[in-house]
Amino acid sequence: MSNNLELACGLIGIGRTWGFKPSPIPSDQAAATFLESAFSQGISYYDTAPSYGLSEARLGDWLRTLNQGQRSNITIATKFGEHWRAEDQQSYVDHTYDALRSSLDQSLTRLGQIDVLQLHKTTPAVLLSDGLKRAWSYAREQGITRFGASVSDIESGEMVCGDDAYEVVQLPFNQKNAAFLPIIRLALERGKTVVINRPFNMGELIDNDSQKSRAELEREAFRFIFDNCPRGLVLTGTKSPEHLEDNLRAFEAAQLT
Repeated sequence: MSNNLELACGLIGIGRTWGFKPSPIPSDQAAATFLESAFSQGISYYDTAPSYGLSEARLGDWLRTLNQGQRSNITIATKFGEHWRAEDQQSYVDHTYDALRSSLDQSLTRLGQIDVLQLHKTTPAVLLSDGLKRAWSYAREQGITRFGASVSDIESGEMVCGDDAYEVVQLPFNQKNAAFLPIIRLALERGKTVVINRPFNMGELIDNDSQKSRAELEREAFRFIFDNCPRGLVLTGTKSPEHLEDNLRAFEAAQLT
């Protein structure tokens, strides 16, 4: 577990349209260029999911360009539970054992190795289900040892924090949505790794009509997270090398404020 707060990459943007102001997904080459740039800028944690469209496949293609030493220095996190239907470009949820197992098999084929596997679209009922227990056992058989959950309700967050089987708790947290602050505190108290997504509220906090500069808005958004979560990871959803560089600069400035 990290002893401080680090910037990481959430890779939904390289696989599907998403965000406060959706924009087209990048080409295969542009996605590879972004990943190369992130790696060269020191990003060591990459978060993807089957429901992110082309994201897993593109990440896997890039991972195959790395040597063993390079691959050992990064962490690849993916999920199961929310799936992608390519024919109509829509995601859907299925937490049955067969769906979870099939999803994991596909992710392993795409990524080769999964360092962190998280349950997507978590609910209290699913967390207690026999199908999920079987799916975690199957994941262990495939050599996966680190597990987590991406939570979207407080009860699920409390359950995950209270279960030693989960190492990672992913949740949304930003200036406009601080509802999960009690879960952040509980997770840190229990020794979990907190992964914060939507630090800019899907871009709304920085892509608006504010008189402040984008850099200042980014710094303020990150400062809010630093003030409330001293350890863990913050996922930026950018797909642009230039924006990532800006994010890193703002992240470092927030750390020093």
